[in-house]
Amino acid sequence: MRVLLTGANGYIGLRLLPVLIDQGHEVVCCVRDKKRFDLKKDYDPHTEVFEVDFLQDIPSNAPKDIDVAFYLIHSMTADSDFEQLEQKAAQNFVNYLNSTTAKQLIYLSGLANQQDLSKHLRSRHQVEEILKAARAHHTVLRAGIIVGSGSASFEIIRDLVEKLPVMIAPKWLKTKCQPIAVRNVIYYLRDVMARPECLDETFDIGGPEVLTYKQMLLQFARVRGLKRYIFTVPVMTPRLSSYWLFFVTSTSYRLAVNLVNSMKIDVVVQDKRLQNITPQELFTYPQAVELAFNKIEQNLVASSWKDALVSSNRFRKLSSFIEVPKNGVFKDIKRKTIRHNEGQVLENIFSIGGNRGWYYGTFLWNIRGLLDKAVGGVGLRRGRTHVSNINAGDALDFWRVLVADREEKRLLLYAEMKLPGEAWLEFQIEDHKGKPCLQQTATFRPNGLWGRLYWYMVLPFHFFIFNGMIRNIERYRPQQVLL
Repeated sequence: MRVLLTGANGYIGLRLLPVLIDQGHEVVCCVRDKKRFDLKKDYDPHTEVFEVDFLQDIPSNAPKDIDVAFYLIHSMTADSDFEQLEQKAAQNFVNYLNSTTAKQLIYLSGLANQQDLSKHLRSRHQVEEILKAARAHHTVLRAGIIVGSGSASFEIIRDLVEKLPVMIAPKWLKTKCQPIAVRNVIYYLRDVMARPECLDETFDIGGPEVLTYKQMLLQFARVRGLKRYIFTVPVMTPRLSSYWLFFVTSTSYRLAVNLVNSMKIDVVVQDKRLQNITPQELFTYPQAVELAFNKIEQNLVASSWKDALVSSNRFRKLSSFIEVPKNGVFKDIKRKTIRHNEGQVLENIFSIGGNRGWYYGTFLWNIRGLLDKAVGGVGLRRGRTHVSNINAGDALDFWRVLVADREEKRLLLYAEMKLPGEAWLEFQIEDHKGKPCLQQTATFRPNGLWGRLYWYMVLPFHFFIFNGMIRNIERYRPQQVLL
């Protein structure tokens, strides 16, 4: 079949794509920015990439020959108009889909069986109603907490459990939910395709257990071999709870607000029909956690919520920032002749950040991350998805990857920290007088007088940090300890 996959570079889309290809389907991947989508060479004969923003006019050359369409576009921002934006995108998608030959539309929605819904879940259900108006048959799968390496819920729980031996937590930790392993979600999405009994139906999907969030935290701790103590108190307001999640975990404040509001609602499967229609082994919550850590330990995390633009403070296309400005900017340029292994230096560049760190002044980077978090920025806790693999669009601590080209030996990063201006950091290996040379360029475009003052205030720190960074990148070898 010919399958249209929206959100192809999202958390679920990146995991569903190889499954669809393995089944022999031709896949049209819809993405807002091709530069953020790393299409593996093995996929090329079976896939094509189409750039489209469903909040804008749909290009006239959009593919029309489609059998099944997946709608995996979601927003977790806290902007006041995000509900309207989600409805607009869904309506534009329906208008487009009605001009195609699509026979089935599949949507992954949110699980909730209460009347009083959070803003986020209410928006998901409103989108459902819009999609159901399409000419194609619809199939809606409603899931609650999705557990898998890189998922927002998994990473947030991981942050809480691994960093806090004792937690004073809000009362919503007693809310019931039915977590489901991400691979079970992927199999359900796969199995409902072109299945007659699934057409024009809405199904709940969940794992085999109903747990409270407190039980999830404690079971996670047991899987990790940790002893944790959790005390719930009734005095934490939703605002305080959001700040609590924001400061302790890697989540953004926008995402924390929506998570807290959603966590006050029970998300338990009531409709179990799909388990009989397409039976599969449902992984328990501890099994799902163990599977996730197996992927992490093997550096095989297929996708992460942190790499979505929703984890940042900016939502424009990456291509808007790739051209580093030359006028009206401050620059700090360092060059160092590579006297050791050029291949190792390139590997060092593409392994920067995350657990590896920034090669010099680690404590200063950590302080900068804490300061950024304190003023509502993303901080350093996002880390990186892979130890050494990196692609355009990935989150990298408080940076966003714009260019990651090993052939050109170039890495370009854009700052998503809170700044009175815009900042880029670029690494490139070039030939200089017949010898390989590492060039490191920091560019800052100030926003007004305060932006200029900021640059001069941090200039002494840049002198030590940037000199130490380029020196250590050139000479670093695995197993070396960096301070």
